[in-house]
Amino acid sequence: MSLAVQVAGKSDLGCVRTNNEDNFGYDTRYGIFVVCDGMGGAASGEVASKLGVDTVLNFFRQHARNGHFPPYGKQFDGVSERANALASAVQLANAEIFETAGKNKEHAGMGSTVVAVAVKGNFFSIVNVGDSRIYLIRNKEIRQITNDHSLVMEQVRRGLITLEEAEHSNIQNIIIRALGSEDTVEPDVDDMMAMPGDVLMMASDGLTKHVKDPKILEIVLSTPTLERAVDKLIEAAKDDGGDDNITCILVRLVQEPWWRSIFPGGAHKWQNSL
Repeated sequence: MSLAVQVAGKSDLGCVRTNNEDNFGYDTRYGIFVVCDGMGGAASGEVASKLGVDTVLNFFRQHARNGHFPPYGKQFDGVSERANALASAVQLANAEIFETAGKNKEHAGMGSTVVAVAVKGNFFSIVNVGDSRIYLIRNKEIRQITNDHSLVMEQVRRGLITLEEAEHSNIQNIIIRALGSEDTVEPDVDDMMAMPGDVLMMASDGLTKHVKDPKILEIVLSTPTLERAVDKLIEAAKDDGGDDNITCILVRLVQEPWWRSIFPGGAHKWQNSL
C-alpha cells in the first residue's frame, strides 16, 4: 500500500507583532515540509528562518532525485537514510545561518527554530531544533512527537517543575538549542511508520502556546478541509491573544486512489509522497 499526501499551510503576523519572523515551505514532489521560527530582532529573525527553510528544501531538491544524500555534520545510528538526510539538511542550515550572521553586523546573533518532516512510502522522518513542534493525530488522538529544546521543558524533564507550572512560566521563550547560535547544532531525529488517515501538524510556538492539544484535536477532526483547519487553528491562537507570529502546516497521509497507477496525472490535488 502506497500513501499520498494532502497539505495546507499558512503563516500569520498575529495580533501584536509588526513583522513576521516565521517562515514555512514544502515540496510535495520530494515529500519535504518545513517550519522555522526566527529570532534576533529587526529583520534578522526573518532572514534566519528563510535561510532555514530554503536550505532544507534545496538540499532535498538537489539530492532526492538521484536518491543519494551527501552526509553533512553528525550522522545518527538507528534511523533511516531519510532521517539522516533531514539531519544533514538542518545542520547545513545551521552553518548557513551562523556564517551569514558572522558576515553581517546587522544580523549578528540571529537564529531560528526548525521542525521538518520527510515522507517516503509508508514511513515519515522528523527532525527538530528549538521549541517549534510536530504533533501526530491518529485514531482520534493527539500526541506531540518532538521534544521542546526550551529551558522550561528541560526543567520539566528533570522533574524540577510540573508541566502546568511550565505553561505559566515567564521564561517560556528561552530556548536552549537553535539554528545559528553556534557553529554546530545537534538536531533530534526519528522515524515513524505512517498509517492512512494520519495528520501531522507542524507549528511555531505562536500557535501551540495559545491552542492546547484538546482544542487542536477538536479543530482538526471537526473541519472538513485542511485549509479551513489551518485557518481555524490560527484564528484560535489569535482569539487567545496572538502575541507572536503564528505558523502551521497540516499534512494528511491518505491511501493512494486506485486509479493513480492507471492515470498517474489524473488529479493534481493528489501528490505522491515518493
